[in-house]
Amino acid sequence: MANFYNDNKDLQFHLTHPLMKKIVELKERNFEDKDKFDYAPIDFDDTMDSYRKTLEIIGEICGEIIAPNAEDVDHEGPQHENNRVIYAEGTQQNHEALQKAGVYGISLPREYGGLNFAMVPYVMAGELVSRADAGFANIWGLQDCAETIHEFASKEIQDEYLPRIPKGDTCSMDLTEPDAGSDLQSVQLKATFDENQNCWLLNGVKRFITNGDAHIKLVLARSEDGTKDGRGLSYFVCNNNHDDKILVRRIENKLGIKGSPTCELVFRNAPAKLVGERKLGLIKYVMSLMNGARLGVAAQSIGLSEAAYREALEYAGKRAQFGKEIINFPAVYELLVTMKARLQAARSLLYETSRFVDIYKAYNLISNERKLTAEERTEHKEYQRLSDIYTPILKLFASEYANQLAYDAIQIHGGSGFMKDYLVERLYRDARILNIYEGTSQLQVVAAIRGVTTGAYLNKIRQYEADITATEFAGMKDHLLALTADYEKAVALVTDAKNQEYLDFHARRLVEMAGHIIMSYLLLFDAQRDSEYSNVAEVYIQRVIAWNEERFNYIKSFKPEDIENFKSIIA
Repeated sequence: MANFYNDNKDLQFHLTHPLMKKIVELKERNFEDKDKFDYAPIDFDDTMDSYRKTLEIIGEICGEIIAPNAEDVDHEGPQHENNRVIYAEGTQQNHEALQKAGVYGISLPREYGGLNFAMVPYVMAGELVSRADAGFANIWGLQDCAETIHEFASKEIQDEYLPRIPKGDTCSMDLTEPDAGSDLQSVQLKATFDENQNCWLLNGVKRFITNGDAHIKLVLARSEDGTKDGRGLSYFVCNNNHDDKILVRRIENKLGIKGSPTCELVFRNAPAKLVGERKLGLIKYVMSLMNGARLGVAAQSIGLSEAAYREALEYAGKRAQFGKEIINFPAVYELLVTMKARLQAARSLLYETSRFVDIYKAYNLISNERKLTAEERTEHKEYQRLSDIYTPILKLFASEYANQLAYDAIQIHGGSGFMKDYLVERLYRDARILNIYEGTSQLQVVAAIRGVTTGAYLNKIRQYEADITATEFAGMKDHLLALTADYEKAVALVTDAKNQEYLDFHARRLVEMAGHIIMSYLLLFDAQRDSEYSNVAEVYIQRVIAWNEERFNYIKSFKPEDIENFKSIIA
């Protein structure tokens, strides 16, 4: 039987990272649940066993149900009838299989029917589902909305909504509007408090809402009269009772992820409850939710990359040309090796970031129950800072690499890859959204450049340098030291100019240089733990030498005074 967890030793490797011990201890609070719930773990080994067994269950559902359904779902897609969404038959089967297996809401506390899983195994589950069908991963992944409710909503709201997630109720985050895409400060959907009904009423239109007809909806709305920016926005949770209060006006006809219904919605006096405090909807709650969503898109990207690499590898090993399988041609095996190196680098970055998020979120929840010690406060602050600077580079690289791997997989298939007979055609279409939604790659650079200018990435790189101690990797480490020196010079060249437009112009090059070095070190850490990863680390570092040299040379050659001439080309 196909099992997408058991056949992936890389996921099993990342689940055994040494930091998992600390993560589990923080998440399980001395395993206090063992006396309240018969399925709660009693110690670290029991927790890890629970993670593995659950991932095996999800891996089997992915291999046996979700992946085989993916092609039919892509062709059929969701239907729009009577202002509602009807899932494709395969989508409904996928949803019911996961629901019956009891794996929805696995990251929620046990008091709400969850499994209290850490972020790392939850993200792994997202990667598994995405490998099977990137479109269905959106329906699976939007249970992240429950995390926002758990973190910021009142106990009354938590008790009302959270137990529904493990039972299979779906979620959506309703942010975007026709005139408010990336610029969420421009949201106009109106929230008005009704004294008679003692609730908020939502009125307006939302567009490009993933899984828009979901049961539970988190909605960004303008609660403050006379405001025009983010300070007038609050966050609300509402039930979609599938009545005339929330209507699906249409389902978008998309290039890819066709099984995921992307909807335009009309709210007509829809009752809602305030999440957290007024005026913090965008500033605090949506920013937190978006970071979680970007982690989800990164997992989605790497799951799709895994599928693309496997399809390319299998095809190259079977397809014969000129008397031998094409995998034996340098042009093909070099492409496959580079695909594998990009996949492994992005995956290492995904789970490094997930571990950072795990620790800071655990401290968040602990701080709601007691005062953190001085040491805990320091750790909390540090891991939150790392989460904030790593999330944008993760989303940037994972989504861009997914597009590249899907492209390369088609190239290895040749003309056959252009045909709908082969899976890579769908992967290529599905990949294209990944570096667009939840913040385009350009917006990830805007978020990440602060990590460059403040020296935060460089400081972390220096920590990595100190931790690479294996003598057999001295040569690779020397390359990274030289790359880091060039990165420092590039940052100085740009920042010393004291020109914001010039910084913005070179921002992506600087962020990519930093990201390449960080992922190279992460691969070296993997190799220190398991020598099987040393070849991938070496290949990736060889590529990074060329990639960073290209960026460094361009920065050196393109001066601030060149900008106006450059812009004149499109004048």
